Amino acid sequence: MARLPRLIVPALPHLVSQRAQHGQVMVHDDVDRRSLMQLLREAASQHRVAVHAYSVLDGRFDLVATPERANGLSLVMQSVARRHASAFNRRHGRTGGLWEGRFRAAVIEPESWLLPCMVYVEQLGREAHAGTQTLVCSSEAPHRGRGADPLLVHPGAYWALGNTPFEREMAYGELLEHPLLIRQVQVIEAALRGGWALGSVAFATQLTSAGARPAAPRPRGRPPKSKAHHY
Repeated sequence: MARLPRLIVPALPHLVSQRAQHGQVMVHDDVDRRSLMQLLREAASQHRVAVHAYSVLDGRFDLVATPERANGLSLVMQSVARRHASAFNRRHGRTGGLWEGRFRAAVIEPESWLLPCMVYVEQLGREAHAGTQTLVCSSEAPHRGRGADPLLVHPGAYWALGNTPFEREMAYGELLEHPLLIRQVQVIEAALRGGWALGSVAFATQLTSAGARPAAPRPRGRPPKSKAHHY
C-alpha cells in the first residue's frame, strides 16, 4: 500500500516528532542538546515556523509548531535533522544514519487539542529526565515564567489562560501537574503514527474536503450494503 503524503496545513499548529533509529541516542549530553536547539532556532526563523512547545529526549525530539507556509515545517525538520546528524557524527566519531526515517506530524485543531499537545510534549521531557541530573531541555520552564526563550511563540490558547503573565503561567502549570488522560495520550500517539488530523470529526472532514488526502482513517470493516427495494 502506497504511503500517504504528509498532511501539513499552513497557519494551523502541528504536533511533530523525530526519532533516532534502532533505539540509538541522538544527544549524549547538554552540548548536543544546546547544539540541536540552536539549529532549531535558526531553521524556524528562516522558514517562518512558530514553535509553541518542545522537548529533547535522548532518542527523540518533539515540537508543537505552526508553519506559515505549506513547506515550512518540512524545511525546518530537514535542516535540523541533516545538520544535527552531521555535527553529532563528527563530534562523537561515528558514521552512518541517525534518524529512523521521515518525521511524523499530526495537524491539530487549536480549540480542542493544542494545549493537550503542548502538555504532552513537555510531560515527555519531564518523565524522561525524572530523577536524573541531566538538564531538562523543554519549553516547560519559560511557559511557567522561569526564564525566557526567544524561540517560543505563545499561541492563542495559551494567552486565553489568563489576563496577566502570572495568571497564564499558573494556569498552564496546573495543566502540567496533572497527567493527561490515558485516552488523550492514545489519541495523540495514534494521530502521530498515522499522520492523521487531531481534532473533531468536523475538523477532519473539512481538511479532507480541502486537500488531496484523507485527514482521518476510514472506519474498519466493509460499508453496510444498501437494502434492495423490491416492487
